[in-house]
Amino acid sequence: MSRDALLEEIESKQLKTDIPAFKVGDTIKVHIRIIEGDKERTQIFTGTVIARKGSGLSETFSMYRVAYGAGMERVFSLNSPRIAKIEVVRQGKVRRAKLYYLRGSSGKASKVKEKIGKKKEALLQEDFTSEPVSPDENTPPETESEAPPKE
Repeated sequence: MSRDALLEEIESKQLKTDIPAFKVGDTIKVHIRIIEGDKERTQIFTGTVIARKGSGLSETFSMYRVAYGAGMERVFSLNSPRIAKIEVVRQGKVRRAKLYYLRGSSGKASKVKEKIGKKKEALLQEDFTSEPVSPDENTPPETESEAPPKE
């Protein structure tokens, strides 16, 4: 067995399989295991993904958030055993691979538009078209068969 094949086999065993599909611009929640002495707890870091780098076992992603008036950036290893779970809160609509311009911005300037998928569009259309529209007496009839008889 060659050296590369052996390394690839070892790495494939350590890759996580429960990672949801997320891209740059998405807002996600990362549940991190924190060990303090003999106690273990889970802390949630919510923010916008501003970059993804690498592939395989060494893949990382950077997140940015503003909390208590201060900007925070954190880099996570995607396959780290410290990460308990990743949840996608909302998908962002961006046109760049790296969103480094969000650093230092706050308020409305740091917002990313939400990507509306097919499921959400269908739900929005149902809300607007669910109420049947009754014809009003003041509106003109659309066809001759609906017209009132002339006297």
